[in-house]
Parts: sequence; C-alpha cells; structure tokens
Amino acid sequence: MSLLDEYYNSSDEENRLLSQHGQVEYLTTMKYIHECIDRMTSPAILEVGAGTGRYSVALAKEGYSVTAVELVPHNLEILRSKLDGTEPIKALQGNALDLSAFNDDSFDLTMLLGPMYHLYTVEDKMQALAEAVRVTKPGGYILVAYCMNEPTVIQYIFMAGHFNDAEWMDSMLTDDWHCKSEPKEIFELVRTEDISYLNSAFPVDRVKLVATDGASHYLKTLIDGMDQACFAKWMDYHFATCERQDLIGASNHTLDILKVRV
Repeated sequence: MSLLDEYYNSSDEENRLLSQHGQVEYLTTMKYIHECIDRMTSPAILEVGAGTGRYSVALAKEGYSVTAVELVPHNLEILRSKLDGTEPIKALQGNALDLSAFNDDSFDLTMLLGPMYHLYTVEDKMQALAEAVRVTKPGGYILVAYCMNEPTVIQYIFMAGHFNDAEWMDSMLTDDWHCKSEPKEIFELVRTEDISYLNSAFPVDRVKLVATDGASHYLKTLIDGMDQACFAKWMDYHFATCERQDLIGASNHTLDILKVRV
C-alpha cells in the first residue's frame, strides 16, 4: 500500500470539506466551476483526482455529464456509494499522469482539484498538466488546485511551535523558507511563481488565480463556531477578497483557472 493510500484510508477528507471552515473552500470552488460552465450547453466535465466525489457527485446530481477519475480505491468506493444510478457520471480508477483512456479535445472542463497536492517533481506536474491540456477542447477550461507553501510555514513551524526543532528545520526548508516536500510528507507545497512557471510551458491563459479558503484555515475554530448569519457575512468578506493577488500566497489552497487557447 502506498503512503497516499494509507493517508486517505485513515483521514476523513469528506468531513473536512463538510466542516464549516471546509465549506469555504468547497463553496468557493463550486462558485468558480459554475462561472466556467453555466454559459455552456451540455458541457462534458472531467475531474481527475476526484477523491470521494465532493465535486463530481454534486455536479452530476445537478445534471451535468461528469467523468470522475480517482487513483485511491478507498476514495473511489466512497464516491460510488453516493450514487443511486440515475446520475450522468462515470467513475473509474486512473492516474493524472496517464489519461490515455480519453481522446484529445474531449472535455469542456477538466478539473485537477487534488493531483497537484501529491506530485513532487516538476516533471510529474508538467505531465499532469500536459494530459489535462490534451484532453480539454480549445476554448475549454482547466481548473487546478494547489497547496500553498506559506500557510505551512506559518501554521506548522510557528503556530505549532516547531521552530525549535533544528533538525526538522534544516531538513525540510530551503534558505528562503520553501518547504521541501517528499512523498512521506504527503502534500506538495508551492508558491505562486511555481504555478506560473508550470503554466508557461502550455498553450493556456490564466483567467484567475483564486484563494479558495483565504484566511479560513487560520481561523477554523472561530469559523466552525459561527452561527449562520456570521458565517454568511464571513463568506461575503471572503468572496470580496479571494481574487486579491496580494493575499493569494497566504491561502492554504488556491485554484488556478486556465483557458486553453483556440
């Protein structure tokens, strides 16, 4: 069993997105998914790294045609358990690095909302993006989610007090405070310039780079305790600020919205 299988077999990813602070990321991502597809007629949607189906199943239940690809069998089982058989969705096991099951220019929207969290080399990230570009129609959209570097530095090193662990600091950080991720750390952490570098290799244009949770993870205890009125006000603030580029790098998660050139 891989480290990734072990992590998702034991973690509760489903309830993370169902928590009130996790809803910020979910609601923001859904908002921008709909910005891409609401003006399309019968869009074909591919989600690569669909996890437990939080997005794919929701979109299928809205009536959209969805193909969901997931690497981890445990996650795929949970995804399939949510379906009653009437939804226009195909769910299959697969890898973001090899989408050869799909023809070129097959999808109007391709989503990679998890794979970049777990790809640790530039070459693998490039391969995942190359496959996403290949299967997406010219003029179609690609949505790519990333885990950002700075929140880990702030939350794990300082807020959790690990700055006293000199051995860990030396082994896990570069001189300019970039985290050195490896498979045993599970998550790969990037900066905005890393994302732009990846994009520069492909015939895509950025539409937006969005902070999907903004400050919400820093304040998760506060946010989880908000009543509905307060949480609605928090979402108003978040939506008003989530596209501000001066705040992007401090978000735990970002969503890069790309359009394939015609």
